[in-house]
Amino acid sequence: MKVARFHAPGDIRIEDAPEPVAGPGELKIRVRNCSTCGTDAKIYKFGHHHIVPPRVMGHEISGEVVDTGARVQVIAAIPCGTCTECRLGRQTVCPYQESMGYHYDGGFAEYMIVPAKVLAVNGINAIPDGVGFAEASVAEPLACVLNGQSLARVGPRDDVVVMGAGPIGCLHARLARARGAARVFLVDVNAQRLAMAAELVHPDAAIDADPVEQVLKLTGGRGADVVITAAASGAAQEQAVRMAARQGRISFFGGLPKDDPVIALDANLVHYRELTIVGANGSSPAHNAEALRLVAEGAVVVSDLITHRLPLPQVLDGIGLVSRGAAIKVTIEP
Repeated sequence: MKVARFHAPGDIRIEDAPEPVAGPGELKIRVRNCSTCGTDAKIYKFGHHHIVPPRVMGHEISGEVVDTGARVQVIAAIPCGTCTECRLGRQTVCPYQESMGYHYDGGFAEYMIVPAKVLAVNGINAIPDGVGFAEASVAEPLACVLNGQSLARVGPRDDVVVMGAGPIGCLHARLARARGAARVFLVDVNAQRLAMAAELVHPDAAIDADPVEQVLKLTGGRGADVVITAAASGAAQEQAVRMAARQGRISFFGGLPKDDPVIALDANLVHYRELTIVGANGSSPAHNAEALRLVAEGAVVVSDLITHRLPLPQVLDGIGLVSRGAAIKVTIEP
């Protein structure tokens, strides 16, 4: 079979590999779709401390169980299920969390093995009738978005600002609408990507310059109830604090580069406006199941966000599109 293996930063190879064999408690699936994301682009450029190469990449996975033909979606982040955090229902911050495509070979392959650890935490979801494999693969990033918006308590009547118009930003805009937000404003410094995203998700305003000034103007000087930084940008995080309304909630959804993780925070704004700042780290198996349900019910439409479908040999082209911001969602079809 063909696989896409990471060997070193800047070195991902399409290679021949023997078809894997499932061991006790494991599941073999025929991968039908594995979508790409900004994390794949970062791994390609910089590597990752959890990846010991060579490693088959890909963590937004859907396919068919080889033995039964069942259509399934697979979680990416694997909590241990037994530590204190997991027992308290905090699986997203499990200190022993592992991931598909990092600790285990992922979905940029024709066939893959789902580890027993995934099955032990209910990490396999049946794809509902009417949902395609490509759409099901997008349930994984939507699960992360669902976690972030739950922590930030996005709800009815909220004015929500989403900073970043990539696939995650588009999913945030769609989910905010589904959760009853009054208005959604989309911000991006890349005017071309912003226009492409706005054409799909139809924000109440698309902002490509002076976001703090523009949000304050759009809200009559009040600011936004929720600001989500769906971009790896310290500047966006600093702007988010300045544009938040009193008792506003700010989600630092996008992580910052490990060599530049510090921002300037006006603590008095947090203090006097009673702001809440929350992080967001991946998703739990339950978030994946809920995300798939939202897709199946049409509450969050994802099919039109998939702008490119590429075969496995073109995975580097897909990662390039993501890196340049020239696509919304790119899915690989091995």
